[in-house]
Amino acid sequence: MDEKVITTSAADASVVRGAGLMEKAEAHGRFIVRCFDKAGLLKWEDTADNVVTTVGKNLALDTYLAGSGYTVTGPFMGLISSVSFTAVAAADTMASHGGWTEAGVTNAPTYTAPRKTAAWSAASAGSKALSAALSFAITGSGTIKGCFLAYGTGAVSTIDNTAGTLYSAGLFTGGDKVVVNTDTVNVSYSTSL
Repeated sequence: MDEKVITTSAADASVVRGAGLMEKAEAHGRFIVRCFDKAGLLKWEDTADNVVTTVGKNLALDTYLAGSGYTVTGPFMGLISSVSFTAVAAADTMASHGGWTEAGVTNAPTYTAPRKTAAWSAASAGSKALSAALSFAITGSGTIKGCFLAYGTGAVSTIDNTAGTLYSAGLFTGGDKVVVNTDTVNVSYSTSL
């Protein structure tokens, strides 16, 4: 009788490692809007979290990482009208934003020109904010849906001008807002990475 021994061998290994260090920078911004009547009484307030457009992100990255002696043109803030509104999109540009129109001259409501020029406080903790709210004196009744910022080469403060780069656009979280002649709309803005 022959004895046979069957041998087998097995090995198993696994590697467990930590998730590692990961950092992600995303541009986020928020408009804070307050409307006052002619007596200075608060009528409404709302926020508008914005879409930072693709062209806005590209300009910011080119400026941050490849800029040399860069001078900012603008930013200029405007209001978004409810006239012909369908949507705000990341693909929007100043020259092509078919889902919305700018309030101010052609589309109600109207306000004293020009677009408002943003002035900034120093950045802190990865965030930057306007040094003071921008004030829009309403001269004709209508409905606003939100706000936008345009800057960069070619940007101007002229209402309805399509030059420059659309950095961001945002809609009110609480829905459309009606304004009337003699109202004042004050808008603050902050952005963070």
